[in-house]
Amino acid sequence: MICNPILPGFNPDPCVCRKGEDYFLAVSTFEWMPGIPIYHSRDLKHWEIYSHVLTDDTRPDLRRLPSAKGIWAPCLTYCEEEDLFYVVYGVMNSMNARYFDVNNYLVTARDPRGPWSEPVYLHSAGFDASLFHDSDGRKWLVSLDWETRAGYEKPGAICLVEYDPQKREIAGLPRRVWRGGTDRGCIEAPHLTKRGEYYYLMCAEGGTGYNHCVTMARSRHVDGPYEGGPENPILTSQPAPSNERADPDHLKPKYYNPDSVLQKSGHGSYVDLPNGETYLVHLCARPFVPELRCTLGRETAIQKMRWTEDGWLRMADGGRLAKREVPEPALPPCPLPRIPEKDDFDSPTLGNFYYAPRILPERFVDLASRPGWARLRGQEARSSLNEVSILARKLTSVYARVTTKMEFRPLVHQHSAGLILYYDNMNYVNLRKYRSESLDSDALSVTRMENGEREVYGRTPVEAGVPVWLRLEVEGRRCRFLWSLDGGQYRPIGPEFDTTKFSDEYCRYGEFTGTMVGLTCADRVLHRQYADFDFFEYIADTSREVE
Repeated sequence: MICNPILPGFNPDPCVCRKGEDYFLAVSTFEWMPGIPIYHSRDLKHWEIYSHVLTDDTRPDLRRLPSAKGIWAPCLTYCEEEDLFYVVYGVMNSMNARYFDVNNYLVTARDPRGPWSEPVYLHSAGFDASLFHDSDGRKWLVSLDWETRAGYEKPGAICLVEYDPQKREIAGLPRRVWRGGTDRGCIEAPHLTKRGEYYYLMCAEGGTGYNHCVTMARSRHVDGPYEGGPENPILTSQPAPSNERADPDHLKPKYYNPDSVLQKSGHGSYVDLPNGETYLVHLCARPFVPELRCTLGRETAIQKMRWTEDGWLRMADGGRLAKREVPEPALPPCPLPRIPEKDDFDSPTLGNFYYAPRILPERFVDLASRPGWARLRGQEARSSLNEVSILARKLTSVYARVTTKMEFRPLVHQHSAGLILYYDNMNYVNLRKYRSESLDSDALSVTRMENGEREVYGRTPVEAGVPVWLRLEVEGRRCRFLWSLDGGQYRPIGPEFDTTKFSDEYCRYGEFTGTMVGLTCADRVLHRQYADFDFFEYIADTSREVE
């Protein structure tokens, strides 16, 4: 059996495709770089981080973009006739006044490892843009056409336009073709495919919250008219019917279903296997209850599907509810390398599982000056939207332990370095070493930033020039920091913190992402003081459930 989620932690908006015996899956990254990780599998059960599509942080430049903006909903497709991979992605620049200003781009590559082509601008008509390669060689782009006018249903409708690969631009203007297969409203995430004589339009409806779902429509003509499937939605966490077309809010916690482990299930993409099986990947979330807060963010799950005799896609068991355990496909098992629990920084290059907010980690991480150590150059404060030195990886379980050994010589109070639990620039907790003028010594303390309000706890003097071990323990709803001078005996510092607060549902300045853990350094004077880290150890217990 496959146990969901297949990609735990911050891995939303999955899109899957196949080339031969290899399966590739892309997810959103929002303000984090490198952008758009591509995961690889050969059996749909074991997955590895294969590559990233966006590895130049000047294109797109995400500096100064607020949290939850940036890279939205990539569409990864493979065109067999061209032997070419395509990725369409949106750069969300602003959601002010609910205008949702997005620019959509297209890049191509022979191999998902790259190199990827120069981005081609497509349009700004709406988000979740997706490309379809028709059997006659034509290409079609679908997206959500965002509605801003008074008196019209929000958030809009699905639009279609042809893409001309020779001219590298769309042919004409997008035209609306579909309003949804249910009355849940908040339609988005369109994917266009073809099977037999029908074009199929798979969408998400209900908002990317507790009424989320996957629906299907079809037409004999690519530009419609489309008819909804007779049993929509085909996958959800909340199968009860509802009419929410008048409410554009996406979260809708009133639709929480206590009978479902995988909440928020929707935003799907399917792949047909050579043996006739079909699987669908979709986003989901596992909230703390009763708080209904999803600290791990939106994750990626998979479901076994089947095509009915009358040509509609349904879950293999005939139901609608997203399942925690799913039958494996009839493919040879193919375990793949997992992210190591401990990184000793012995490699000359950073692991591909590291990220930084808005800029590439390589801008501030030096692995060459002190082999076996990661040297982080300090930059702006951790609340900055510009250039911040946070080397992070995704939190994949709310039962985890993170440890590092650090050497750092702060000269002034604007120098600090340490360990961080980070949701966004206005919500984090940070165990840091710094120079304390009031204590006249180096010191440790814990800074808590909660929806922009800052508190400092546990000011503790430490000897200058000696290494210090730092640890974060996440135990369900509670997390705390500890420190040590020998790596054996650890002492707690600061209070326990509420893990549930690191979530879309609690944070007021960001949404759609997930919690990260990492190493950090700041130099708010000259941006050149550095901290050395000997290792980064992340041990997660994925067998324990969010409660």
